[in-house]
Amino acid sequence: MHNTFISVIGLIHQRADLERLTTYLEGLYRTLGDHFSDYEIILVNNVPEWQIDEHIKPLPPALKKQIYLIRLSSRTNKNHAILAGLDRANGDYSVILETIFAETPEKVLELYQKSQEGFDVVYLQAEKRESPLRFRWLYRVFYFILKRYSQLEVDEKSHNSRIISRRALNSLLRLRENLRYMKAIYSIVGYRTASIPTSKALPDDDDFGERFKTSLVAITSYTTFLRSSMLWIFIGSFLFLLFVITNALKVKFTETDLLGNAAVADSGWTFLVILIAIFFAVTTLNLYLMSIYLSNIYTEIKQRPPYIIESTRRF
Repeated sequence: MHNTFISVIGLIHQRADLERLTTYLEGLYRTLGDHFSDYEIILVNNVPEWQIDEHIKPLPPALKKQIYLIRLSSRTNKNHAILAGLDRANGDYSVILETIFAETPEKVLELYQKSQEGFDVVYLQAEKRESPLRFRWLYRVFYFILKRYSQLEVDEKSHNSRIISRRALNSLLRLRENLRYMKAIYSIVGYRTASIPTSKALPDDDDFGERFKTSLVAITSYTTFLRSSMLWIFIGSFLFLLFVITNALKVKFTETDLLGNAAVADSGWTFLVILIAIFFAVTTLNLYLMSIYLSNIYTEIKQRPPYIIESTRRF
């Protein structure tokens, strides 16, 4: 028995989470009750129209009194919903445990035991990702950009499930960013971090639109990729401009272009139209990249809360 108060956070985000809820809670009840002196289970309902209460009422009273249910007033993204649970965690250690580990609640004990080796953050590391073949290259591109254009140490095979010490969680909660990507936040906070391999593959349960929005937030908010892209676009445009000027002068004075082809100096209407079109496209692209940064700044300035709680309940 560990003389530790532990908080376990479970997220109800997909239909599969709701279907696994009873098994999830009963497994946690056995594991936590046998190994920890005090504990709490914080459930975050990210789908307001679902009645989680109906799944909790049949459970034993001893289990129900350990459950703290948070119902968000409107659906938000997974990163913000996790934050809602972390904000209300009171334990010496906080564990985010996904419902895909409902059959193996002992993962909580494994995470805790690893943390006692001097680590403040310990996460579960998957062997592979469950994703369609057509999306795998997108994940590779996303994590390449994340690692190449930032100082973040992000494991592309890490589950959301992890244990966080009290001091690391206090530091994490100080980062009140509205554009939130939790894996990047963990890296920014730092502290000693370790992983535990697991055979459970990374689920691919979010739709493409949500994954795209999350990746766009991560790239624009936590990397210098777009800024570097704008620099290379400028360099490429400048080199092309030099080529065009040099070619025009060569045609004027030698009546041949840089490729050695014969050319007439006063015949350039088509080339001029193409040149204008190219620079218009480059200018438009630059404006689009700048608009992303301006949008991010605007979002942060508004200081909107990342989530709103409709109600909380003890059983």
